Amino acid sequence: MHQRSLRSRRAVQSRQGAAPRLAQDGPTGRQAMTSIAAVRKRLGSLVVAPVPGAPAGALSVAPASEQEAARIMEVASEYRLPVLVLGGGTHQGYGAPVDPVIVVSTHNLQTLEWRPDDLTATVGAGVGVADLEQRLVEGGQTAVLPEDPGGATVGGVVAAGISGYRRLRYGPTRDRVLGMTLVTGDGRIVRAGGTVVKNVSGYDLSRLAVGSFGRLGIITAVSLKLWPRPQSIATVVGVLPEKALEATYRPLAVLEVDGQGSVVVGGHPAMVQAEVDVLGGESLPGAVWPAPLQSPFRCALRVPARLVRQAVEHVPPGWSYRAAFGVGEVRMGAEDPDVAALSKIREWAESVGGRLVVEAASDDLAFDPWGTAPSTVGIQRRLVAAFDPAGIVNPGRLPGEI
Repeated sequence: MHQRSLRSRRAVQSRQGAAPRLAQDGPTGRQAMTSIAAVRKRLGSLVVAPVPGAPAGALSVAPASEQEAARIMEVASEYRLPVLVLGGGTHQGYGAPVDPVIVVSTHNLQTLEWRPDDLTATVGAGVGVADLEQRLVEGGQTAVLPEDPGGATVGGVVAAGISGYRRLRYGPTRDRVLGMTLVTGDGRIVRAGGTVVKNVSGYDLSRLAVGSFGRLGIITAVSLKLWPRPQSIATVVGVLPEKALEATYRPLAVLEVDGQGSVVVGGHPAMVQAEVDVLGGESLPGAVWPAPLQSPFRCALRVPARLVRQAVEHVPPGWSYRAAFGVGEVRMGAEDPDVAALSKIREWAESVGGRLVVEAASDDLAFDPWGTAPSTVGIQRRLVAAFDPAGIVNPGRLPGEI
């Protein structure tokens, strides 16, 4: 287990309100205060009142374009000041906490170019997932992002690589990212991929940025492949997930929530009714999605899809869980987790090629958020360094303290 596993998140918070931490080899002491004052002056109107979720004492900025984001990062890189990229703040529990001097809010990145005939849209990173879906429903389309996103933004979901329950039919979020605009840690504007399916070619930098947690830079806009909404949707409860996988054709989701199985099916009304009849459980109109976990500790157990039942069997007694069958993920929540129990679950998960990832935890939990670093950690470090030479954007968020 990495030394980071013994660190306390509270140690980061105890520094908030005092002089913020600076990037490695950056200025210290009086030089640091002078640097922050100079940055405030150079960024001028981009400096805003502290945004919700920003650590005390950090300088908040809110670009409204990729050019403004590039200006911010160029200045931050010059002074080697650590930066936290903040969207809706719903995924801040992943990885090591960032102790920033500058907080870049994506709130003002609100563009939307919707091409319904092409089933694509280019969306500003600060657009809320719920707001996007509300707009797309007017044209009978969906971006297939998380079903109950709360305040999550499109940029935040893509940066964290989060997928919804409908992944079983439509695949993970990264498969629907056609292109994006990214501002690197030193202020370069990188455009990758395309805006429509037929134009996507070349190196797939967009997919590389999905799940990078901002370490490659600030995602300012994302081009997404959309899907038509099914004509009819029904949820069948009280069924065995394994049976449902065998009995249905491309269901939207096959779930188990705290021991209760359910299947969400969608398509032509006649097809939906036929699948409801085959499943034989209680049928409810529309999609009934599990309520989000609200426990102070939350984690995701990710394993090969064939091992989801075994993963469920590893959920400790008294914990709440949401298992996605056919996908390979069990999200779990607890009030006061036992570190020894977590370690055993992680040991099993890694032995079968899976992961146990912490999504939210108390400040003083002595448990590594990621687990064993991947064998490719050296390659990842070099890749991040190419996009963020000063190492200032969301430092330490990725496995291996990258």
